[in-house]
Amino acid sequence: MKLPNIDIGFQVFVSDGGQEVGAVRGVAPYGRPELVVYVENAGEFVVPLSAVVSVHDQKVVLESGKLEPKLLRAIGHAHDAEEPGL
Repeated sequence: MKLPNIDIGFQVFVSDGGQEVGAVRGVAPYGRPELVVYVENAGEFVVPLSAVVSVHDQKVVLESGKLEPKLLRAIGHAHDAEEPGL
């Protein structure tokens, strides 16, 4: 499997949402076709490369239908600690 051009620090988005949900912390750890994604307020999650829809402008877009329920719940709360207007 050819790895897309993804680097640590790229922002992560979900295909059916507009806000950033996390950041890439690791790419193909231990040679596996996966990403390690940090989600604010929840920690790190392993995401299969098969869930990547596109990569552009230092952004990784994931398909929500290919993500684990635990990760989807974390994404839903990624911005809970933010204060509006700041």
